[in-house]
Amino acid sequence: MNKWHTLTPVLLQSIGETVYMVAVSLLISGIAGLAIGALLYATRPGNLFENRVVFFVANLVINLIRPIPFIIFLTAVAPVTRAVTGTTLGTDAAIVPITIMATVVIARVVEQNLVAVDPGTVEAARAVGARRIGVLFGVVIPEALAPLILGYTFMFIAVVDMSAMAGYIGGGGLGNFAIIYGYQQFNAQATWITVAIIVVIVQAGQLVGNALAHRILRR
Repeated sequence: MNKWHTLTPVLLQSIGETVYMVAVSLLISGIAGLAIGALLYATRPGNLFENRVVFFVANLVINLIRPIPFIIFLTAVAPVTRAVTGTTLGTDAAIVPITIMATVVIARVVEQNLVAVDPGTVEAARAVGARRIGVLFGVVIPEALAPLILGYTFMFIAVVDMSAMAGYIGGGGLGNFAIIYGYQQFNAQATWITVAIIVVIVQAGQLVGNALAHRILRR
């Protein structure tokens, strides 16, 4: 069994890599997903900026990417990853497929939460002369803010899961640690410590997300 005085530095590095992958991927996909989700909502038939062509294309792209199992998606977009980062290995390379997948899922989550906003609220804003772009960003998105935060919390957990799967193909992080020092070396202790750390990260993210959503709902 590996001695923990040699494994501990590797474990700490793996935690740092996971935090890095999750933070960068979630930041980029969070912004891009919000933009695409708002676009989907706004261009839906009968909505603020109705555009059937834009809605059809954006909706089609999401429907094509979202059902792909992430472990398969990792290899499917390898040429894109190599074009962006110059390699398909390491944390920077893993960020590319994670960000793409997270973006399309977030876009759908955003769209669904915006669609759930009471149409009467939108009509009231339009009736008092608010511009369409003002209604979208000043009324619809703020009205959906609490559920959006919960949706982003869900995506934080999903991105942590994806970062662990990326370790299977050399993406670094805790997933890579569990495979190399746990599974491949028959070290159950390394595997379970990795599991425990991931659970702590996920629970911390869930608590923060729930607290933010609760605070907004109380306003």
